[in-house]
Amino acid sequence: MDRELLRELPSVDELVECASLTGERSRHDRELIVAAARDVIDGLRQRMLEDTGDPLSTEDLSVERVAPLVAARLARWLAPSLRPAINASGIILHTGLGRALLPEAACDEIDRIARGYSTLAVNIETGRRGHRDDHLEGLICRLTGAEAATVVNNNAAATMLILNTLAQGREVIVSRGQLVEIGGSFRMPDVMAASGAIMREVGTTNKTHLRDYEGAISDNTGAILHVHQSNYRIVGFFAEPSLEELVELGRRHGLPVIDDLGSGALVDLSRYGLKAEPMVQHSMAAGADVACFSGDKLIGGTQAGVIVGKADVIARIRRNQLARALRIDKLTIAGMHATLKLFLNPATLEQTHPTYRMLALTSAELEPRAQAMAQALAGIPAQIEVIDGYSQVGSGSVPAEELPTRLLAVRPEAISAEELAHLLREHEPAVVARIQHETVLLDPRTIQPAEDQAVCRALTEVLSEASA
Repeated sequence: MDRELLRELPSVDELVECASLTGERSRHDRELIVAAARDVIDGLRQRMLEDTGDPLSTEDLSVERVAPLVAARLARWLAPSLRPAINASGIILHTGLGRALLPEAACDEIDRIARGYSTLAVNIETGRRGHRDDHLEGLICRLTGAEAATVVNNNAAATMLILNTLAQGREVIVSRGQLVEIGGSFRMPDVMAASGAIMREVGTTNKTHLRDYEGAISDNTGAILHVHQSNYRIVGFFAEPSLEELVELGRRHGLPVIDDLGSGALVDLSRYGLKAEPMVQHSMAAGADVACFSGDKLIGGTQAGVIVGKADVIARIRRNQLARALRIDKLTIAGMHATLKLFLNPATLEQTHPTYRMLALTSAELEPRAQAMAQALAGIPAQIEVIDGYSQVGSGSVPAEELPTRLLAVRPEAISAEELAHLLREHEPAVVARIQHETVLLDPRTIQPAEDQAVCRALTEVLSEASA
């Protein structure tokens, strides 16, 4: 490495004040431009000292050549990493892509509330301070049959808050077969430990009897916990007590029964050809003292953890100091309220709620869209065909259940399927597909109808550039 070349690096001041960065100086604070200039210079210096990359010339180190690098660094720093994406994967509730696609009504309500002040914590009648739960509680209770409700920022938080309120320092009895691990390596035993409760597991992985629960009850028992196995299923030699049996046991011993429902269905999923999930209404009718579920899975709203149950239990949960740390904001409330209202009219849910519209679509209904996309892609450097396949609900909901669909199968000629999937993700907008047998599969079930042309355009542009 020619160390004399290091002296050719422009100074930070030269770069910041050069004519090429006039536009950046008008838009950004000087200290931010200085930081970007230093970052670029340090990178060039390191490259020369380590002799990595192509050798640099004196011309490469001129202000005219380096200034655009500073502008590009600023643009990269300030560009939002969260950007729109097209879900072509066939997974309806895709955790990586933000789970539920919000209903139009929820988007409109969030936009309306975001644009100004709101009555978040003001009682309109009295003018005094109100409670943010007031905006959702009545609607949730009407839909679930609960006496009272409160909402926190996700279902893991809801579970932790309930356990901390009802059983801190005491044992909580739970079946060994229900000690689930959800996405992101969050495990039920760890959530329980964080709550301050002591886990008392009973039974075996595949069989737990009512007598196992009863035999574990002691003076230090704080609650009985029932957990829905939302992200897996045991088949074959399997048995566990019903929620009703656990409630009866809890009442005999004066113990609260907690039902962690996970996804939280408000409608019977068997109408979509899926195995029925436990419904929140059933949990309340069975007599559970408190239940919790996600707001952004089968409810299909903004991220939240909904807690429902008996009024005295919910009152205790609200008084817990953790409740303030876990509460939701005005935009979540707005989105949840608009989404929950849609469930008041189940007959129109498939027209008003995108999650249920996607669940209801049949292969016959998806066929024309898949064929139209295949025809639009005729002539691109790839083999295109429409094939049978399956979609998934996703996010731990109805595990092992598949929805028949029609897939657009793309086998590129000039690049691998992995490369094509990668280039589609980098496209604007990003298109997220799945790969199977060296073929990129795109599912029109989760591609919104207005996005069909954008998907075809992305495939055409990416494959044309790759084969050029």
